Amino acid sequence: MLSHEDNELLTRTNAGTPMGDLMRRYWIPTVFSEQIEKPDCPPVRVGLLGEKLVAFRDSEGRAGLIDERCPHRTASMFFGRNEECGMRCVYHGWKFDIHGDCVDLPSEPPGSTLQRKVKIKAYPCHEQGGLVWAYMGPAELKPEFPELEWTMIPESHCYTTRHIQECNWLQGLEGGFDTSHLAFLHRGTAEANRRVVPSEYAIVPTDFGFMAGTGRVLNEGEISWASNLMCMPFHKVFATRPEAAHVWVPIDDDNTMLYSVDYWPDKPLSDEDLERSTSHHGIHTQNIPGTDIPINNKSNDYNIDREFQASGDSYTGIKGLGVQDCGIQESMGPIADRTIEHLGVSDTAIIQIRKLLLQSLKDFQAGKTPPGLDPVSYRARSTRFTLRDGESFEETIKEQLKRDYESVAAE
Repeated sequence: MLSHEDNELLTRTNAGTPMGDLMRRYWIPTVFSEQIEKPDCPPVRVGLLGEKLVAFRDSEGRAGLIDERCPHRTASMFFGRNEECGMRCVYHGWKFDIHGDCVDLPSEPPGSTLQRKVKIKAYPCHEQGGLVWAYMGPAELKPEFPELEWTMIPESHCYTTRHIQECNWLQGLEGGFDTSHLAFLHRGTAEANRRVVPSEYAIVPTDFGFMAGTGRVLNEGEISWASNLMCMPFHKVFATRPEAAHVWVPIDDDNTMLYSVDYWPDKPLSDEDLERSTSHHGIHTQNIPGTDIPINNKSNDYNIDREFQASGDSYTGIKGLGVQDCGIQESMGPIADRTIEHLGVSDTAIIQIRKLLLQSLKDFQAGKTPPGLDPVSYRARSTRFTLRDGESFEETIKEQLKRDYESVAAE
């Protein structure tokens, strides 16, 4: 369990909070590039770390992310005109470029010096992997973009979706590393080899987060291991085939935007891959058209089918891996009360997440550089392998990491 104070420390991400300031040191996904597909297209609202923002693409094709509030009278820039390399507020015509500079102030008299003094909050953007990413921290500390494998491959190799979770970001991240739930929550949906309760758990700390291992006994003397990556501050890379990833991005303290990815590093996704990804057996959800809200959601109890649950064909009566995860994580409330939990050995990765985040916050507040800002460190890969008695999971992972980094150095 966590103290109330530590729970607050880890879950609150608004500007000025310790976790919010730490998260702002990383690149954060904001919208799909296709949502602002063309120059001068309509802007898109973005909720990020408690801030209300607007994304747009200017006349030169550059992505921008600015405060939704016009600094004049706080009118919404969502209703603005995207024209001639800037967003113009329709209230009084004040116009701002992607850097936040005021480039036109038509409501002021000639000779006014106000234009030089006015700026709108703006964040630098980077496009990769079909997404627009933003950096919200101090400009002089902006890191290079992380070398996340799924953002570095052709579009045909990757399938990405997103949806809103009606709960705090940490509930999603912890749920993603709660491997023992696969044998229960996802029974009837997950693949048969994922329904066996793990008997071994291991953690290998890294400079970007950690590698979490779960072992399932195959035969006497043999254990099948799955090793999943946790990359600071909110990334997971799965040991599945195709490979998969999640990114849990706080919209605010009570809502999260979950990006979900299936991908092959070295070949296009097949029709069979895509069919599985978009079925109930995949990690993606089906959303209400034109929204990021799942069709099966909190307001309709995820369309739980009690007869289906009673039949034994489903443990939950809820269809879809992604919907099952959202449903149970949202059932904990907007922010889970971790002071009343009772954790066990199967919660090893969750305990490690909390230790990592708390230590990272402590170090960050002491002036140290946050972990995982080296872009190359994210080239580490999730994996599956079988070990015999006496063979070490930790040493196997260390050797794998060494090979991953050596392959990068050889490029």
